[in-house]
Amino acid sequence: MRKIIVDVKTPYTVLIERDALQNAGSLLKKFATEGGQTVVVTSKPIRTLLGGRVEDSLRRANLAYTVVEMKDGERYKTLGSIEELAEKMAELEADRGALVVALGGGVVGDVAAFLASIYMRGVNVVQIPTTLVAMIDSAIGGKTGVNLKHGKNLVGTYHHARSVLIDPAALATLPDREYRSGLSEAIKYGVIRSRELFEFMEKHRHELQRRDPEKLETLIAECVRLKAEVVVADERESDLRRILNFGHTLGHALESATEYRHFLHGEAVAWGMIAACRIACYMRRLDADVAHRINATVLDMVRPLPAIPEEPELILRHTRLDKKARSGVLHFILPRELGRVEIVKNVPEDILHKALRDTIEMSRAS
Repeated sequence: MRKIIVDVKTPYTVLIERDALQNAGSLLKKFATEGGQTVVVTSKPIRTLLGGRVEDSLRRANLAYTVVEMKDGERYKTLGSIEELAEKMAELEADRGALVVALGGGVVGDVAAFLASIYMRGVNVVQIPTTLVAMIDSAIGGKTGVNLKHGKNLVGTYHHARSVLIDPAALATLPDREYRSGLSEAIKYGVIRSRELFEFMEKHRHELQRRDPEKLETLIAECVRLKAEVVVADERESDLRRILNFGHTLGHALESATEYRHFLHGEAVAWGMIAACRIACYMRRLDADVAHRINATVLDMVRPLPAIPEEPELILRHTRLDKKARSGVLHFILPRELGRVEIVKNVPEDILHKALRDTIEMSRAS
């Protein structure tokens, strides 16, 4: 077992252990209040694949629980879903002693944590992520959120989990496309914070693509460590934490412009990272050889990537609605070298257009 502490105001532990789902009940019992409801929020596919292991462990721990299913998929990450789940919590007569358990990928995790943050003005939540994206990124750091028709994650809160339980063995059930999408977020960490991680992924790309257990556990642990390091330094994204948005400004725009039906999150971020490298090169902030190396790794590990179907103007309209804009000014995270990025505002419009056109052409040719 690997343990990583997220040392925020109320510190919590990220536990990484193979086959940990079978022992989830003993962990959850620590955070359940006597007489309080334990509500497992999940989706039907995840419950079918993995729910049995968690429910068996809850029964062995003599922990009473209720499973509440939500529709999975980015288009269900809405205020309507929050309202439906809150009504179900109320029907169960869940009070302030309730424990919400988020069992699923990023959508389930974001929605369940948002629910926990506002139900009865805040109840405890434990995250049990089941996708690579959720394990290394969205389940850690306390951000919750849902989408509006104008953009992604425009409504949300900060509400840290009491604990995060990661079982790398759960990834064996993940479809190839979703797994590759998660590798995109791992590459992000290498570019923004750790040359060593990037080189580890380059060196072991075939093992990682095959989901080698040892290499995968190492990858997850290092990504979690890097995420925790950044979150602790800047819990509410006033400065440093914004580097975690590398590839996300245009990535989120791609998702919303295509109504969350065309790209998986990591796929959109992959194209966003490639576009950011193009911007950095045009602004003479990144060596072309380094940009090529980043792009090659993204395309090799995440492909096949869906082509970008929309034109630059629509994508840029959605980009301007991104929640990361400050006072109407977009901030881009641009790489300077492997392991180091900078926050840049006021990217010239012509460079943004040119980089986006290049990326669209690349996507349609690949």
